[in-house]
Amino acid sequence: MNPIAGMGGRVGLKGTDGPDVLARARALGAEPVSGLRAVRALAELRGVAVLAAPGAMGADACAAAGIPCETLAGVSADAQGTRDAARAMAEAGVALILFAGGDGTARDVAGTVGTEVPLLGIPTGVKMQSAVFATSPAAAGRLAARVMAGEARFREAEIMDLDEEALRAGRVSPRLHGVALVPEERALMQAGKAGAVVTDEAALDALARRIAGEMERGRLHVLGCGTTMRRVKRAIGFEGTLMGVDVALDGRLLAADVSEAQLLRLTETAPATLVLGVTGGQGFLLGRGNQQISAAVLRRIGRQNLVVVAGAMKLAALDPACLHVDTGDAAMDAELAGYIAVRTAPDRSAMIKIAA
Repeated sequence: MNPIAGMGGRVGLKGTDGPDVLARARALGAEPVSGLRAVRALAELRGVAVLAAPGAMGADACAAAGIPCETLAGVSADAQGTRDAARAMAEAGVALILFAGGDGTARDVAGTVGTEVPLLGIPTGVKMQSAVFATSPAAAGRLAARVMAGEARFREAEIMDLDEEALRAGRVSPRLHGVALVPEERALMQAGKAGAVVTDEAALDALARRIAGEMERGRLHVLGCGTTMRRVKRAIGFEGTLMGVDVALDGRLLAADVSEAQLLRLTETAPATLVLGVTGGQGFLLGRGNQQISAAVLRRIGRQNLVVVAGAMKLAALDPACLHVDTGDAAMDAELAGYIAVRTAPDRSAMIKIAA
């Protein structure tokens, strides 16, 4: 387990790669999230033999979940320790390496064991572009249990990662780092991130202008991240943040690249509408790169004030044909579940199920 994975999400830092960014995240009030999410996954496992990295790298989460484990010795609490633990687990002949982290942790593990041992990621990072993660911590636990029961098949999946410095500067720079062997289960595993679909562009541009024209005065509009949402921001009249969450009011930018704390303060002052795009290939609305839109923020805004925007071709390419939410709050995920109209053009929408 990477104990610091995901700490930059709610404070809007796009990740926690590097000591300087981690220090800034802590200064902004970021708290660890990886341990709690790992415990949710481990709670689904019973009656299996577990070999864990020591302390905060794994054994502590096992203890919190009530899972007996054998603990590796001599493993440091850093990226090299992750690689050392992965190698030791492979040499011990484990059936599955279950790791909690983001794309950087996936790189460290897969870079060490390749396709020698199956991997499964508990999603605890910020971006998670790779196709090695389950759709939620609970899904990771259930799928790990299937692997241990001999009920899973496997496939190769891509390990992707983004340059965080470029991301903070508004440039999306993904890179393929290798492949890993993962369980094959469409309903429980997220796909790799896919790019924009060119044939959707004209309809989305027209829809962005329609949304801008529909904005109610005196009402906040919380605008999510990604290229589709950038169209909406430009249609309103400002450039906005490509991979951040921005807030508009009365046709102008009120706050850019906001954190959870800022969203909670702003939504105390006026009613709000939340406008989100869909992650291409993965189908995520929440929990991948926009953790600042937390369960607390969502309760303040209300599901009835959620607007989803996506290209028709992007929706058609989703497999399975549903949307995902992973807010870290099971009750909120359940509240968001159900069918929602996804706007695909000025006068067109598609009814898509949100799966919790």
